[in-house]
Amino acid sequence: MAGFVNSLLILLLFQNICLGFRSPLSVFKSYKDTSRSPSSECLGSDQPVISFGLSDFALDIRMPAVTPKQSDTYLCMSVPLPVSDEAYVVDFKPHASMDTVHHMLLFGCNEPSSTDNYWDCDEGTCKDKSNILYAWARNAPPTRLPKGVGFRVGGETGSRYFVLQVHYGDISAFRDKHKDCSGVTLHLTHQKQPLIAGMYLMMSVNTVIPPGKKVVDADIACHYKRSPMHLFAYRVHTHRLGKVVSGYRVRNGQWTLIGRQSPQLPQAFYPVKYPVDISYDDILAARCVFSGEGRTTETHIGGTANDEMCNFYIMYYMEAKHAVSYMTCTQNINPEMFRNIPQEANIPIPVKSDVLKMMHGHHEEIKDSDTSSLLQQAKKEEEEILDQETKDNDASYLLQQAKKEEAEILDQDFHIEEAVEWPGLDLKLGQVSGLALDPENNLVVFHRGDHVWDENSFDSKFVYQQRGLGPIEQNTILVLNPSNAKLLHSTGKSLFYLPHGLSVDKNGSYWVTDVALHQVFKLGAKDKEPLLILGVALQPGSDKNHFCQPTDVAVDPMTGSIYVSDGYCNSRIVQFSSDGLYVMQWGEETTLGRPRPGQFRIPHSLALIPDLNQLCVADRENGRIQCFRLGTGEFTREIKHKAFGRELFAVSYVPGGLLFAVNGMPYPGEAESVQGFVMNFSTGEIIDTFIPLRKSFEMPHDIVASEDRTVFVGDVHAKAVWKFASAEKMEHRSVKKAGIEVQETKESETIVETKLKNKPESTDLLKNMDKQHLVQQASSTGVSFVLITTLLIIPVVVLLAILVFIRWRKTTVYGDNSDGEHKLDSSSGRILGRLRGKGGGGINLGNFFASHKGYSRKGFDRLSTEGSDQEKDEDDGSDSEEECSASPLPPAPSSS
Repeated sequence: MAGFVNSLLILLLFQNICLGFRSPLSVFKSYKDTSRSPSSECLGSDQPVISFGLSDFALDIRMPAVTPKQSDTYLCMSVPLPVSDEAYVVDFKPHASMDTVHHMLLFGCNEPSSTDNYWDCDEGTCKDKSNILYAWARNAPPTRLPKGVGFRVGGETGSRYFVLQVHYGDISAFRDKHKDCSGVTLHLTHQKQPLIAGMYLMMSVNTVIPPGKKVVDADIACHYKRSPMHLFAYRVHTHRLGKVVSGYRVRNGQWTLIGRQSPQLPQAFYPVKYPVDISYDDILAARCVFSGEGRTTETHIGGTANDEMCNFYIMYYMEAKHAVSYMTCTQNINPEMFRNIPQEANIPIPVKSDVLKMMHGHHEEIKDSDTSSLLQQAKKEEEEILDQETKDNDASYLLQQAKKEEAEILDQDFHIEEAVEWPGLDLKLGQVSGLALDPENNLVVFHRGDHVWDENSFDSKFVYQQRGLGPIEQNTILVLNPSNAKLLHSTGKSLFYLPHGLSVDKNGSYWVTDVALHQVFKLGAKDKEPLLILGVALQPGSDKNHFCQPTDVAVDPMTGSIYVSDGYCNSRIVQFSSDGLYVMQWGEETTLGRPRPGQFRIPHSLALIPDLNQLCVADRENGRIQCFRLGTGEFTREIKHKAFGRELFAVSYVPGGLLFAVNGMPYPGEAESVQGFVMNFSTGEIIDTFIPLRKSFEMPHDIVASEDRTVFVGDVHAKAVWKFASAEKMEHRSVKKAGIEVQETKESETIVETKLKNKPESTDLLKNMDKQHLVQQASSTGVSFVLITTLLIIPVVVLLAILVFIRWRKTTVYGDNSDGEHKLDSSSGRILGRLRGKGGGGINLGNFFASHKGYSRKGFDRLSTEGSDQEKDEDDGSDSEEECSASPLPPAPSSS
């Protein structure tokens, strides 16, 4: 019996030790979970500060059990920063119900308007200048900071107080007179952040709206004269007369949208849809569109409900050493430039009447008693900026700094995996040369049927040698349901000899290239004959009317301009008008040495980024991506990574700033594997790679991606199409570790599946992962609690059963207590050894929890399924789908 007691005590001690050493991540998650309790308990006010780790802490900011007396009540409360030294706000966790709270705003300042426990926001929010740090509104997305970005608070220059403003819309939810404790939990750290967040306020100060006038524009524009900043969120604000507010960056006459929204919708911060950077001497411009209909007197900018406001807020981040926390613009430096503002800025955004009623009570979104201080503050800030500019004689240094490459970390924490349930991989296809998505997001496949491109296809002058085969008798263009690969439509029979590139324009027309015919075609979705043909059939050339094995085509949705990559035996991009008239071309053949900008060695694939006015080209044999300005062909950037290897076959862009690409098989003796890449377009940084689980890539030839991060890859050798999807989208995941399988099903939750190698990961790796992902949503807390409890109870039950069995065996077989106790202790030692991981086959709780939802894949190796049955022949100088392409060229330089 003594052995039994000793074993049980050791087990309990072991469990207590395990529970005692909780990571900072688990402490913060536990804190966030407890803060989800009913608001009437007001847990936030009982323990407003929680420290976890040496440098991080959480600050709970909650309304102190309030009950609003009437609808459209605005209440404010303040909380001092609990530390005096500098800190950084890196994450926000809202605590609010859409049933009771219309919106919340969090300000940073040094002197709140009141010292009371809470107050009516009619008194104002802050006596000094205030910065908006966070906004939450029902039916609007919450504010999210990109990784590596923080708001600087405390210290000599940062805010010392946080002021929370809560707008209670309809108070019918308070009929039971319960207390409300809505608010937000901040995650702060003392660790210096590489990128500092700030606010840029664009505000009109002199707009007058005549009574009854249908359309009145308020325009704001300022030159930007500081170090580069990157924009990630925006917010619009007017009163009742505002119809639409739009903000833009103007660079070299080109207008790039930052954000556009109706001010009558929830006035939260909305994410900037496309990455926008602001450099020295760019112009920031904004327009508010008002209507004076229904007014009998002039309306001016002011702080009452009968006045108006025109505000465009921009959240940005900058490199820490150049960071400025707050900037304003109240001028219009060039009214004439607004003649060229995009037409979208003049089109009101319709808003339903019930939303309007909900938005407008007797108060406004931001308490406009603060308007006068905002105006004074904006003018003061503007004067300070202008004064600083006059003092700074080293403008060239600023310009040089603006042009430097900056590190940018966007919140793109996701992983692409093969959708193994997709049946499209089993389709019977010819060589798959092109992929695209039509306007309905259906997958369009361009394949070669029973034709192949091999060494006998062309002579030395690139003239097609297999015309006797005739055109392909199968339908070469297939439209598939992206979910189940069901064939929806097919066309392209008896038209093509060797299909290659494919794109679909905004009207659903197919644009294709044929390398044997040396032509580009436009086909309607239901037309059997081409609507437009560029090039001369079967005649290679390099003038305005001929192509030589053109590889891809792209159509600008804004202008209809046609761009053709030409090709295997020409090294150029050719631009045509929407009706097929030659406009211009750029590019040249790569010379010896490192390839220069604008030089190509098979421009193989095109990706249009119309909103950023750029065209990116997969420069295949140079193993890089080159990007150019639309309309001018001006080189803007190169993206090149060692992981690309010598060849990069295809590139695809999706709104939101993601660039997808696939490379070629490595040359003999080279280590770079064939795989897919996900990149941050703004920085060119690789943020993920992916490979198939079924089969292997042989020669991935084209790639296309949709806005929801669904990716399709077509392989010309494997004659297959793979589907990949973000692991965040998959709602049914199995987590399998050490013989334990857990099935999770959660609607509208993010589930990241982590594949681990069989060996445990190092402790340092797990620590690093904890530090990198300190603040994550603990949406599966209930499941985690059950799992942990179950896992801790199972060993006790098993141990008791084994001990009882051994005790029984000892009594019945040996009949010797002392010997039995000795055997019992030995058995218990072996069992506890297994629980500690010393015995083979023991449960590795660390690996299991690391694979559970809420943890990132970072720091863990993906299970490798890579490999191919074929290797490139050492005598084969190129990896070109047996596309014996251009005349012999010197070997490409090694990747950098």
